[in-house]
Formats: sequence, structure tokens, C-alpha cells
Amino acid sequence: MTDSELYKSLSVLTKDKEVWEENIPYVESLLTSESVKIKSKALWMLGEMGLAFPSSIKNSVDAIASFRNSTEPILRERAINALGRIGRGCFNSVEPYWDDLFRFAHDEDASVRLAFIWASENIATNTPDPYKDHMPLFAELLHDPDDKVRMEAPEIFRVIGKRRPDFVRPYIERLRSIAETDSNRVVKIHCLGAIRAAE
Repeated sequence: MTDSELYKSLSVLTKDKEVWEENIPYVESLLTSESVKIKSKALWMLGEMGLAFPSSIKNSVDAIASFRNSTEPILRERAINALGRIGRGCFNSVEPYWDDLFRFAHDEDASVRLAFIWASENIATNTPDPYKDHMPLFAELLHDPDDKVRMEAPEIFRVIGKRRPDFVRPYIERLRSIAETDSNRVVKIHCLGAIRAAE
């Protein structure tokens, strides 16, 4: 099967959620592919499969996590996203790698920094408490040079603010200032959403 055919078959599998659980080992086996495109698709799928079947993905987490150290930004991005989705379903499965995720807030690639925020939002949806001491790092990301990162950064404050408003209250004035002064309309809207969630 060519990479193109394999990619198409994975796209078909993506839509057939009823067979996801039994196909986790198969999709994990694709992480050894020579193709970055196939590996990135497999990582994304494993994240979604892990959210749907958290107990069945546990044996694959180490293999997924190994890609967070890839020299390919897309593989770092996909591995971090996958850990976030799996961690949303079961924090214990990704806890051994959780502390290490915070270094990606400063990754040289904006898509990886964005993935770090998304992963954190996913995990914090069901497990907000571990984020208490990490809020200053997310506050830094509110001023990221990349527009997409800045658009997403307030969303972690919204997600956590719904569950633990006290974690977010120290940043309300900063969020309000950004909502009033930022040049990006989406950044402003997301900051206001974060403020509403925490108040």
C-alpha cells in the first residue's frame, strides 16, 4: 500500500468510530512509518481514540509521548495534542509526561506552542487543580508574538475559570487590558470570554 492509499484508509477509519478500540494497536504500529504525514495522522488518531477509550490507549502512551522530542514540529504538535486528548479522558495515563509539557510553551514553533495550550485546555477540562501554580506561564502566552497563539491563550483562562475561578482572578485586569487594547478582534473576544467565565 502506498502512503497515499494508507492515508486514505486512515481517513476512512477516522469516520468509523465503532472499530476504533480494536484498531488502536494497528494505528500505533504506523508510528514506525518512514512518512511524517502518516505518523502525524496516526498521532492525531491515537489522541482521538484515547479520548474515546482511555483504558485501551494506556499501552500506547509511551510511544505517543516519544514524539514530543521529534525534530519535526508537526510531530511534536501532534504528540502534545494527543497527550492532551488522552489526558482529558484519563489524567493518570499522561501524568508521567505532564510536567514536561510545560517546556513547549517556549517552543520555537508557534504551532507547537498552540498545541501546548490546546492540550492544557483538554486536560484542565476534567483535571484543573494541577494547573494552579502554572498560571503565570499561560499569562506569558497572552503576549505571544504569534497571532494564533495569542488568540488561543485566553481560552485556557476560560476553561480553568469555569472550574477554578480563583486561579484566574489574579489575571482579570490583564485580560481586561488586552480585551481593550489588542489589535486582534478574536483575542479581544476570547479575553472577554475568559473574564466572564471567572467572574
